[in-house]
Amino acid sequence: MNKFVKIIFLSAIIAGVSSDGYAQQRKSTKRTTPKTTTAKVEAESVAPAPAVVSDSLPVKMVKPSLRRDGAVEETALKDRIPLPYEHLRAEDALYRQKLWREIDAREKINLPFRYAANEDNGNQRFISILMKAIQDDKVTVFNAIDDRFTTPMTKAEVAAQVSGEEITYPVYGPDGNVTGTRTERNEVNLDSFYRFRIKEEVIFDKESSRLFFRILGIAPVKRVYTSLGVDVGDSELFWVYYPDMRETFAKYDVYNAKNYGGRMSWEELFESRMFNGRIYKTTMDNPYDLPISAYKSYADKPILQLMEGERIQEAIFNYEQDLWSY
Repeated sequence: MNKFVKIIFLSAIIAGVSSDGYAQQRKSTKRTTPKTTTAKVEAESVAPAPAVVSDSLPVKMVKPSLRRDGAVEETALKDRIPLPYEHLRAEDALYRQKLWREIDAREKINLPFRYAANEDNGNQRFISILMKAIQDDKVTVFNAIDDRFTTPMTKAEVAAQVSGEEITYPVYGPDGNVTGTRTERNEVNLDSFYRFRIKEEVIFDKESSRLFFRILGIAPVKRVYTSLGVDVGDSELFWVYYPDMRETFAKYDVYNAKNYGGRMSWEELFESRMFNGRIYKTTMDNPYDLPISAYKSYADKPILQLMEGERIQEAIFNYEQDLWSY
């Protein structure tokens, strides 16, 4: 009997020692495992921050009015849409020519292009209307490498064209040491954009016996100087497809110095031809696809270039008139 009790007591001691060892092993595992896992997760979660790309245009934002800034309700004006174009068939196009014009906003008839007031829908300069449409992704911008709308541009590329590349400045602390860098763009003078080029096609439709002018594209022009101040000439910044802009133009009023209540929309201005543009290129008698300034007889002779543009305009007018018989 005593022998049997000793065996049971000895078995109990051995079992206790084994359970203590197993418990310590589990305890040590619980302590070390989370540390290893946490370190591994932290190592995997640490990754280089992605580079921040500036994708906005250097255009000053205009704060909207907190009260109605006018005595009349203008909701209907904001909901305007352009009238659809009349369909033109290729079979009915008896006459077709493409024209390139340059609009100079310093001319009296073109002064609305420089109207500088701020309203709820932004600044009213024509260049500001273009920039806001680009900023709001309402139109696709095309590179000025050609005027056939072949190469889209990003907002960052447009910003670089408008104000130049970003410039990085060092940031100094109170002790005079460099503490970081700051990247900014040059301030844009919107009044420096006062010339615009348009590409259009003139068609005589024999079905309706009318001469149609259809604008295809618009490009702002800027005078370019090198860092040393050397004048390298005019440069088209970008092209926008005019039919894509018609809906935006219909929501902006054109400045009328004589009657504030008699304004028209920008879409109506273009379709009614209420502007003056000098012809600087045409497909008429131009097998080498050259601008008028590149003609041998007109190089470095601006007056002759202007007169040639007027001659082309008159030739188109006479073509339409000669088709009629009385």
